[in-house]
Amino acid sequence: MQQLAQQLANGLVVGGIYSLAALGLTLIYGIMDIVNIAHGELFMLGALLTYYFTASFGIPFIAAVALSLVVVALLGMVIERTALRPIANSPMVVTTLATLGVSLIVQNVTLILSGGVPRFIPSPFPETPLTIGGVDLAPARVFAAVVAFTVILGVHFFLRKTKVGNAMRAAFQDKEASWLVGINVKTTYLLSYAFGAALAALGGALLGVVAYVDPLMGAKGLMKCFVVVTIGGMGSFVGAIFGGLFLGVAETLTAGYISSLWKDAIGFVLVILVLLFLPSGLFGRRARRA
Repeated sequence: MQQLAQQLANGLVVGGIYSLAALGLTLIYGIMDIVNIAHGELFMLGALLTYYFTASFGIPFIAAVALSLVVVALLGMVIERTALRPIANSPMVVTTLATLGVSLIVQNVTLILSGGVPRFIPSPFPETPLTIGGVDLAPARVFAAVVAFTVILGVHFFLRKTKVGNAMRAAFQDKEASWLVGINVKTTYLLSYAFGAALAALGGALLGVVAYVDPLMGAKGLMKCFVVVTIGGMGSFVGAIFGGLFLGVAETLTAGYISSLWKDAIGFVLVILVLLFLPSGLFGRRARRA
């Protein structure tokens, strides 16, 4: 029973990070109707920039994470203005290919500048595990979980209680009506892409704390996000949260009780089952829009 509790706790930590990153992907898709292939590279940049800010420039860890989010959010604005806005009214396949091009550019520039060597973010946390209810958790994992769930709650509050958040939700539900009531949808697009990029970067930075940083980790991060939004329902914020937690727990249980070789495969098994029995996902748009 204690082993099960340990596995569940580890799964919720990783699942919270998945949920955080998937929220950004869901936000961009829901508001802009863009399948953002570049999301994985923004995820990777959050982790890699945090590493360089701490290891090379000696910036304190918390400040390094915050600075990484700002840099990636600004990069998101540049991507939206230069690569996506000129083709905003094009079919989804065109915008998706545009984000694929951005992804390849960012990935290859990063590889040229940093190489493909995995790195570990210098952790300010002690290595002695914390025992909570009989479950041992590394302080870094506790930090990652607390930040992930706090930010998820903060995103919920932001979207429900702020003027900008309400504008995003309005654009999410009906773009034409948003224009009619005076919402600048173009500005909303810009802020949405930057916000989604920052969420991806934070997910990458938190995962880098509990695992490692790899310039090629963007592809794996993107795969996890797509699995999450497929399970939860494409375009559903609630689905992104529960889908991420579900995937994180499923992966850790699979690694703990079956084999670590099946850890990544279980996500695709879940996707197949969801597509067979719930094509719109657990909280898909047919059931719940936002």
